[in-house]
Amino acid sequence: MDVGEFPHFFFLRRPMSLDESLDGLLSLIREPIASLGFELVDLRRAGTLDRPILQLRVDRPDSTPGHGITAEECASVSRGLQRLLESRGLVGPRYVLEVSSPGIERPIRWPEHWRRYVGRRARIRADGVPGRPEVEILAVPDEGHVTVRLPDGSERTLPLGAVREARLTYAWAPPGRPAKRR
Repeated sequence: MDVGEFPHFFFLRRPMSLDESLDGLLSLIREPIASLGFELVDLRRAGTLDRPILQLRVDRPDSTPGHGITAEECASVSRGLQRLLESRGLVGPRYVLEVSSPGIERPIRWPEHWRRYVGRRARIRADGVPGRPEVEILAVPDEGHVTVRLPDGSERTLPLGAVREARLTYAWAPPGRPAKRR
């Protein structure tokens, strides 16, 4: 087959603006969220270039299941961040800002989260680890690694950059029995 028979596609990438850079947004929004008494748990960018969605999960730093951020507080954080981002010219009418609770099975994204949850169980998706096993978080030896116990009992130290997704697990109890933290 001749190369000339295939259609040609060209993708032009415009320079990355702050609203497309999660690192830039992270440094911009973490402090205002903390000044309101909350912590940023997760930050994701979704949607399209024409209709970008910024998804934030926030919580109380000392939250426990059932005692986290409320819907009213999420709305308050959203209003405050919307004003901040608009004042910097980073968002406009086409931009969607979603602020929500992380839930009981909250994401684990940054080294401080991994340190906080040493001894807890999490479901991970990581390079070099097959499937999505439930692991025990054993240690965080430095800012770039986490040591976990795999289901087979073996221990592995993983680069945090290799962990594509991690969430705390929660042992859901049958109706009428209290659930347990894992």
